[in-house]
Amino acid sequence: MDKKHEKYQRLIERCKSLQPAPTAVAHPCDQTSLEGAVDAGRMGLIAPILVGPAQRINTTAKKYDIDISGLPVVDTPHSEASAEKAVELVRLGQAEILMKGSLHTDELLAAVVRRDAGLRTQRRISQCFIMDVPTYPEGIIITDAAVNIAPTLEEKVDIVQNAIDLAHALGSDDVRVAILSAMETVNPKVQSTIEAAALCKMADRGQITGAILDGPLALDNAISLEAAEIKKIKSPVAGRANILVAPNLEAGNMLAKSLSFLANADAAGIVLGARVPIILTSRADSVMTRLASCAVAALVAKARRESLAKAVE
Repeated sequence: MDKKHEKYQRLIERCKSLQPAPTAVAHPCDQTSLEGAVDAGRMGLIAPILVGPAQRINTTAKKYDIDISGLPVVDTPHSEASAEKAVELVRLGQAEILMKGSLHTDELLAAVVRRDAGLRTQRRISQCFIMDVPTYPEGIIITDAAVNIAPTLEEKVDIVQNAIDLAHALGSDDVRVAILSAMETVNPKVQSTIEAAALCKMADRGQITGAILDGPLALDNAISLEAAEIKKIKSPVAGRANILVAPNLEAGNMLAKSLSFLANADAAGIVLGARVPIILTSRADSVMTRLASCAVAALVAKARRESLAKAVE
């Protein structure tokens, strides 16, 4: 097994026993997005439904020798219509996962959050990177690095809970959440430290469930036991965090990208808080990262099915 991708390989292995979830792929009109969806379908991670201009999809498939025979294609005139139609397929129960193609993220999420015909729930929508960092012993989730620019305390509650639920869907029983700031002490002049402390107390009161929270924590004492010991931080989270909650989008984005480009990490992306998981991939993503994103979504869709079945009982 490739050491660099062993955490992602384990996720993909867990999906082999699952029935591929129908996945509405919005506007897969370039090589990367079409090939990614087809490869994931061939591996049995998802069952792609290609939603976009049929002629452009067929032309792209022929140009890059991508075999889409047997895959359903839902014809739409342009990217905005592709996003709306893909969301409609989810609303009609014909798809359990939504996947971004070659349209802008904003276009897809605009269709998702529409009040009349979107996929809103009571939860705030947020994004998670599931990082495979070669030098870290387990997978690590970073949130939110792509959707919420400057989240309020109320919004951070949903961001944290979405990430905790994701960790459980991926098979983690021991979820340890570090609320990040630039320091590990509460400083009235640094708003993120106050919000970190509030989130931890909310977890103590059962307003956030399913994990142990600690914060504020600086990045070093969140992920390094040595750094936590030097600072004399006694906590079940410090030095062992498997979820890192950034104070804002800029910090989260820089953290994830620095790990990708300086630490040789991969970053599978998913959006949570809507009715179904949303696969967000970048043109710069490797094939393994794209497959891992699909595997993550498949496991979240499975957890959602099981949760709905329990609710019916």
